[in-house]
Amino acid sequence: MKFTKMQGLGNDYIYVNGFAEQIADPPETARMVSDRHFGAGSDGLVLICPSDQADFRMRMYNADGSEAEMCGNAARCIGKYVYERGLTNRTELTLETGSGIRPLSLTVRDGKVVSVRVDMGIPALQPEKIPVRIAGDRVIAAPIEAEGETFAMTCVSMGNPHAVIFVPDAERFDVARFGTALENHPVFPARANIEVATVRNRGEIRMRVWERGSGETMACGTGACATLVAAVLNGLCDREAVLALNGGKLKILWDETTDHVYQEGPASFVFDGEWIGNG
Repeated sequence: MKFTKMQGLGNDYIYVNGFAEQIADPPETARMVSDRHFGAGSDGLVLICPSDQADFRMRMYNADGSEAEMCGNAARCIGKYVYERGLTNRTELTLETGSGIRPLSLTVRDGKVVSVRVDMGIPALQPEKIPVRIAGDRVIAAPIEAEGETFAMTCVSMGNPHAVIFVPDAERFDVARFGTALENHPVFPARANIEVATVRNRGEIRMRVWERGSGETMACGTGACATLVAAVLNGLCDREAVLALNGGKLKILWDETTDHVYQEGPASFVFDGEWIGNG
């Protein structure tokens, strides 16, 4: 199996060209290649596939083999991959994901994609659509208990479930201690991605993310979008802000006219390889 490792702000995945390669067991393949000691090392596996609804289709699997609906960093990487590897010559693309069709806009300089803007769609705020087992129309600053501590969470779906917790100092928050308990809390029937964030000012937020099925990662595009939406819902931030993640910064806009959320940032190749299996 030939593959390419790419990263968006340090959120790294193994990408496979589904036009040329067929993967018999994607969940097991994801578990093997993601292992950072015995595999190629990544946050998961992404397949770039043909689509009868869009220009391309993305299927993505977390490091534990579970399939995820959407990933903003992976979407940006796919935009760079398909353009620079000659699968398209267009800079306006559509990408089929598990959460719907996502338009991509590529910024190209000297034949290289330097940034990708992704239309992430309209955030879902109703509990049943996230999903989260809490009554009401929205989940804003609702209490949740984990490891003997109680936090105030705001829940958003960006095609996948997120719970955002605002804390005084995200740098010092013990993500390793609370991440697993929060991700697997009974209130989340499909588990959840957990973001811990500190609002620095109305135009910048520091954020860390515990990704469902992968643990703490360097960045999460959908998580950055969910965090901005949560900050706006709590009156903490403007509708356009910079999200500072472990791996770098993303520009996020929640457009007041269309209600769509947009994220823009870089994507990079790391290396190409060929997987011959273990043993």
